[in-house]
Amino acid sequence: MDYDNKRVAGLLFVVGVVQYVLAVVISESVYSGYSVGQQMLSELGDWSVAGNNAAIFNGSALLWGIFLIAGAYFIQQVFKNRLFTSLLAISGVGAVVSAVVSLNISFEVHGMFGMVAFVFGAAAAIMSYKFVKSPLCLISIILGAVTLLATVLFMLGQGNSDFYLGLGVGGIERFVVYPLLLWMLGFGAYLIGDSSDKK
Repeated sequence: MDYDNKRVAGLLFVVGVVQYVLAVVISESVYSGYSVGQQMLSELGDWSVAGNNAAIFNGSALLWGIFLIAGAYFIQQVFKNRLFTSLLAISGVGAVVSAVVSLNISFEVHGMFGMVAFVFGAAAAIMSYKFVKSPLCLISIILGAVTLLATVLFMLGQGNSDFYLGLGVGGIERFVVYPLLLWMLGFGAYLIGDSSDKK
């Protein structure tokens, strides 16, 4: 039964990441004049600027958070580690709230819960080294650390753009988001494969 829970969790993580990345690509393509380097991902969900196209990004971010929370439930059935499960679930809650409260509704609330999603998600990525084999355990730590470092640079850059390292606010933000997505994709695939191997 553990293997069934593991496969479901892995599938939720993989589907959650894939649909989110595809939605970002679509949103960036239909947003006229959008700059990956100079504009944040959240601006794709700004109803006042992106119009109805904001539904693509916000809906996808909402699904990502829901899949993450659901995946955390199944992860708990497998690993029985409440700290790890809580990190995943809190990250999912952060994603859900930041999707519902878009940038134009409340910059402060959206930003705060967005940071919750990525900081707690990065912590989960680092902690996952306990549950996966090499080399994924090392890759997980690196990806989690990159997200945390980029988060610090992103926050510092609000007062001094030099901390963006020439990437712009949009570029550095993607170093917050994409390493976490890559970890979730790899971790999810690992869970699916690991459950299949032990059948």
